Amino acid sequence: MPWSNQNGGGGPWGGGGGNNQGPWGQGPNRPRGGGGGKGGPPDLEEMIKRGQDQLRNIVPGGFNGGVTALLGVIILAFWLFQCIYVVQPDERGVELRLGTPKDEISTPGLHFHFWPIETVEIVKVTVQQQNIGATSASSQNGFMLSGDQNIVNVQFALFFTISDPKSYLFKLENPSETLQQVADSAMREVVGRRPAQDAFRNNRQPIETEVMAIVQDTMNRYGAGITVTGVTIQNVAPPREVADAFEEVQRAGQDKDSLVEEANQYANQKLGQARGDAAQIREAAAAYKDRVVKEAEGEAQRFTSIADEYAKAPDVTRKRLFLETMEQVLKNAKKVILDDKSGAVPYLPLNEIGKPAPRQGQEG
Repeated sequence: MPWSNQNGGGGPWGGGGGNNQGPWGQGPNRPRGGGGGKGGPPDLEEMIKRGQDQLRNIVPGGFNGGVTALLGVIILAFWLFQCIYVVQPDERGVELRLGTPKDEISTPGLHFHFWPIETVEIVKVTVQQQNIGATSASSQNGFMLSGDQNIVNVQFALFFTISDPKSYLFKLENPSETLQQVADSAMREVVGRRPAQDAFRNNRQPIETEVMAIVQDTMNRYGAGITVTGVTIQNVAPPREVADAFEEVQRAGQDKDSLVEEANQYANQKLGQARGDAAQIREAAAAYKDRVVKEAEGEAQRFTSIADEYAKAPDVTRKRLFLETMEQVLKNAKKVILDDKSGAVPYLPLNEIGKPAPRQGQEG
């Protein structure tokens, strides 16, 4: 073969064929426990032996007894790790002994129980939120029928706390799912008794309050250990198929409300004006009444005084009354002076010379 010619028949690694050497320059029949020689492979048995010696030095009591002690320490550490648990400030724990829950509740802190005879269940007692309703456009979970026969998609959030961890864990098989079903049923019941407009914007607060009361009463009867703290309607929308028509109805309703508001403003304006005019008329009537009464009282007093004077001097009083009456009658009449000798005498009204001439239509 080619390598026999080049290496004297010792194989591809340069060993002579007559010496029966291996690829590392030594024969296969070297003494047991000897070194590998310069450039030879490590002795596997020697490495195992040295490792055993080091392990005996590390483990007290020798290799056989030390392994047992080490395993015991590991098992003990694992058991202690399982027995000790920590309850966070926002959590409560319930210990179980052979599957039966204990009466006491584990408060926040470090606790110990005998595992595996005893186990622990930990729940959060802070306010939790559960969203209920359709979460996507293709989902039908949130659709419900309102009192006026409209279909609406109601999405709402339920806020609750765990007031009794023991009841929460062991009274119901799946309390979270039960709470969701109860809340959804309560919302459907309340919305089904009201018009859709209440859920959209007018009366959400009464709906939320009523749903909260129904859910709390139901969970109390189930003994679920849950306290409902609030219900919030997040979104109310019509189905996609009738969304455009529904928006038109909403806009028409808004226009109606705007027109009604304008009509109320106009009515209030006219009513205020009418009330002002009525008050003015009443004031004028009261003033006229007072004036007429005062004039009548004045005329009565004047008549009484004239009667008293007439009783004292009838002739003088009669003549004075005659002259005053004639003065009132003749002061606006045209005056003509008659003379027995010359007849009618022209009268020159000296007292009217400085007065302006009367306009046409005012004469006579």
